[in-house]
Amino acid sequence: MSAATIAKPKRRHHSSRPGDPLKRTNPIPFTRRCLAALLSAALLGQGAVAQVNLPALGDSVSADVSISAEKKLGDQVMRQIRPDPDYLDDPLLLEYAQNTWQPLVDAARRLGNISDDTSDRFAWELFLVRDRSVNAFALPGGYVGIHLGLIAMTGARDEMASVMGHELSHITQRHIARSIVGDSRTSALATVGLLLGILAAAKARSMDGAQAVIVGSQAAAAQAQLNFSRDMEREADRVGFQVMTQAGYQPAGMASMFERMEQAYHLMDSGQYPYLRSHPLTSERIGEAKARLGTSTQAKLVGTPEHALMAARAKVLMDQRTDPWRVLQGLDAGSRAGEKNIDQLAARYTSALASIKLRDFSRAEATLKTADALAGLLGADPGAKRLLVYAHAELEVARGKPEAGFAALEPLKNERSRPMLMIRADLAQADPRPEVKREAAEALQTHLALHAQDALAWQESGTLWQQLGQPLRSLRAQGETRAALGDITGAIDRLASAERQGRARSADQFEASVIDSRLRDLRYERRQMLMEMYPRGVPPGAEP
Repeated sequence: MSAATIAKPKRRHHSSRPGDPLKRTNPIPFTRRCLAALLSAALLGQGAVAQVNLPALGDSVSADVSISAEKKLGDQVMRQIRPDPDYLDDPLLLEYAQNTWQPLVDAARRLGNISDDTSDRFAWELFLVRDRSVNAFALPGGYVGIHLGLIAMTGARDEMASVMGHELSHITQRHIARSIVGDSRTSALATVGLLLGILAAAKARSMDGAQAVIVGSQAAAAQAQLNFSRDMEREADRVGFQVMTQAGYQPAGMASMFERMEQAYHLMDSGQYPYLRSHPLTSERIGEAKARLGTSTQAKLVGTPEHALMAARAKVLMDQRTDPWRVLQGLDAGSRAGEKNIDQLAARYTSALASIKLRDFSRAEATLKTADALAGLLGADPGAKRLLVYAHAELEVARGKPEAGFAALEPLKNERSRPMLMIRADLAQADPRPEVKREAAEALQTHLALHAQDALAWQESGTLWQQLGQPLRSLRAQGETRAALGDITGAIDRLASAERQGRARSADQFEASVIDSRLRDLRYERRQMLMEMYPRGVPPGAEP
């Protein structure tokens, strides 16, 4: 997916691109799809979970729920989440979120919160969920999910960092494992139910959904532990505050975010604030956050134009329905009384992206011109101006005018970022010149040599090689796309097809040998996964 394809109407292997068709591929809410997949993964992995000796009260966490077991469960969960249509890889938004997240992880390491055991074994990975609810959640093994609805409501990067720091601290303090340890009578299946219940409570729009997940798995025991305890919440607040300030974010970020969420929750809660159900926002927590500020003069946060535009981008991408886009498109109707210049800029950027989504290209172009002028008057930061450049390129991709898109990117000609790589690939796909396609394909190949788990880059690569008449390379890229998403069986199917084609005399024998080697590796990886899932022997029919 590229930032340039905010209205690109072609299908992909997974619909995380901003340009996917207006209708979702799957109308079932992300929460329910995710939890069903999680339950499937957990039940398949019962054998692995069952090998963890369940704890007696007072035993150490690591002795009873090992780091290895927690990591394996987290990896199983992510193999189910990544192919989901609402697992979002918008290069610009993901880059911004990751650039906010990584300083927090580095700070946690400096503070000693990330132990030597977990530093390399846990993933420490942030991912985005296309959902308008205000939410964030931690998973076993070092994964944190952030809903676009949460990003859309923030007024400053420091507020977003406070939530990320809190969720990161749930992981570094091993709160999920500690919740499991809390009941020595919990069976392996109840342990799985508890983990899913914690996730459900963090993500579901109602507690009914969370409770339904754990029915049948010692519900009475797990229900009492659905939410992290008050002590765990306070610990995550305290440790998260230390982490975010050590990372260089303003101390006021946490208190400001709490206040923003509390006001929004009381003014309008129609199931859009599940975060406050799993993380109850008590007056005590708000008071403690304010008390941590002490005599700090940084009591008021000032948002940047870049963050305002990123929050606006999240607002457009979080809901793929036409009616919300039409509402957002109307934000270009001039300034409102009391509206700040930054808010006006964000409103025009929002309107332009919504117009691109709706394929109202003339309106998008006119709105972007006013946004450019306003950014100049405002003296907007480079990050905001960069987003406007990308928006012009996104418009040209949607129009099918690649040369105009390349011209729009000229102010950023020296940039070598992942978003630039993806948007140039999208433009190349629409360009009839083979040399342009080949240049983009080779640039992706260079990137993939260092980032082999980049599913989106493999996906773009596969399309370009297909257009260049290189079927083996295209099939291999399709297989690697599935492998990066965690679909090992799908990857094997595609590479097996490529292997058969590679037997032809006219086939590229070097590429055929690469495919053959990779296919052996994936088949071995699948056997190992099955052995972990079924330590007493793989049942008939379990292996495809």
